Amino acid sequence: MGVGGADWLDRHERESEENPDGALDALGIKPGMVVADVGAGTGYMTLKMATRVGPSGKVYAEDVQPEMLTRLRQNAAAAKLANIQTVLGGETDPKLPPGALDLILLVDVYHEFSQPQKMLRRMRESLKPDGRLVLLEYRKEDPSIPIRPEHKMSVQEVKLELEAEGFHLDQVLETLPRQHILILTKVKVN
Repeated sequence: MGVGGADWLDRHERESEENPDGALDALGIKPGMVVADVGAGTGYMTLKMATRVGPSGKVYAEDVQPEMLTRLRQNAAAAKLANIQTVLGGETDPKLPPGALDLILLVDVYHEFSQPQKMLRRMRESLKPDGRLVLLEYRKEDPSIPIRPEHKMSVQEVKLELEAEGFHLDQVLETLPRQHILILTKVKVN
């Protein structure tokens, strides 16, 4: 997704089509939490999370495109949010701090990874023992959702791919208009 994708990320219909605040309500993002927005783009969800975690919390906003992070920093400055740290990630490593995160959010991003297994391993390492990995993905099971099939995922696909990398699909919330909220936890390794 090029910089042209920024307009899609910031479009007005996003509130009604995706109910992002409803998603964050469901995830229980609270003051003081340390969270990451992987594939943050221009920071649409980053800013919402930063407001919720407050000055005592922190949001790592990761993207592989420097120009997206530049726009994100401008948006954060305009919103007077000082608890956001931008991170330029790579194709195999989001470059997040190890063992530090309560939650990592991927909004319509997982299916874009060129090397998902490597990304999942790195993200797993950056989560606290009780940390959560959350995917928002358009429901592949619903043909009426006007998104191309390659940009949708089924619950079964997520379960298969992520449980192979040491995650457990803990919860699937279907409270959003078009997207699954898939909540994964780390499987305890003895």
